[in-house]
Amino acid sequence: MKYLVGVVRIFVGILFIISGFIKLNDPVGFSFKLEEYFSQGVLDLPFLTPFALAISILVVIVEVMVGVMLILGYKRKITIWTLIAMIVFFTFLTFYSAYFNKVTDCGCFGDAIKLTPWESFTKDVVLLVLILIIYVGRKYITPLVNSKVLTTVLATSFFACIGYVYYVLNHLPVIDFRPYEIGKNIAEGMSTPDDAPKAIFEYRWKFNVNGNEEIHISNGDYPTVDGEFIDVETEEIQAGYEPPVHDFTIEQEGEDFAGSLLQEPKLVMVIAYDLRKSNLEEFKNIKTVADKAIKAGYKVIGMSASGPDQTDALVKENNLGFDFYFTDETTLKTIVRSNPGVLVLEKGTIKQKVHYNDLGDLIFN
Repeated sequence: MKYLVGVVRIFVGILFIISGFIKLNDPVGFSFKLEEYFSQGVLDLPFLTPFALAISILVVIVEVMVGVMLILGYKRKITIWTLIAMIVFFTFLTFYSAYFNKVTDCGCFGDAIKLTPWESFTKDVVLLVLILIIYVGRKYITPLVNSKVLTTVLATSFFACIGYVYYVLNHLPVIDFRPYEIGKNIAEGMSTPDDAPKAIFEYRWKFNVNGNEEIHISNGDYPTVDGEFIDVETEEIQAGYEPPVHDFTIEQEGEDFAGSLLQEPKLVMVIAYDLRKSNLEEFKNIKTVADKAIKAGYKVIGMSASGPDQTDALVKENNLGFDFYFTDETTLKTIVRSNPGVLVLEKGTIKQKVHYNDLGDLIFN
């Protein structure tokens, strides 16, 4: 039992540290996921939405620190009960998401590893079992090092977490796991390879044959049955390939200009997913950057999910030399974790991407 608890303790600790660090790298993205859980259609806790970012930061730092404490064997009672509380809560969330099909990705590993709701629930059940093993064998958990080293490691870990999260909040995630990272081509990300797996559907056809109900199963073809058709039920039994970039449009007055704009040799995108939540003061600096880009031969566009009344007012107030286009809010949140943020593209390939705090880093050749 002693060796089993030792192995499980290290495994669970490392997993919590990795999971926490991935979310620590992108706390804004994790806060978006929490907002989904807090929405009326899911847990119906809208009063928590304004605190989603603060909660996300707290959760991920605790997740990392609990992993470190478990490995080091520090305060085993507090550590184990914190582990149990967290895994019970996460297991409830993932089961709720899977059973009611509410949130399609739990965000457990951020954008690094995508899990289906049932995969997330299964992962949490396995972790729950492992943590219960640790609880049963808790007497075998002893400190790995002396108290002075323990204190030093824990303090270093805590302040490292604080410093890291402060940096990514004021700049951008250090590691970009999304399909809009620098070097990726958006148009290519929207395409589907010829050999990509296709979705497979099962159709259950109901017919009335001589007064009896019969069910005929096929993968799409209408069955040849000498009877009266009643109904058909469709179930996807194998998911098809989904391009990493989807729901990407650049619309103006109902027309999608994404195809032509992604062919521009010099394009600057000013992205503000929701102007009500944007740092509007930064648009003074964005005007300076945009004017510089236009002078260098770049086409500059704004992209927002806000309505034309808001975007037109912003353009007029700041005397911006570019127009805004409409793009889905979730897509814009995925593209850049800054509101506003700026991208520089060359024929659809992302060359530069910055937080509004780093506008001075942009280079226009």
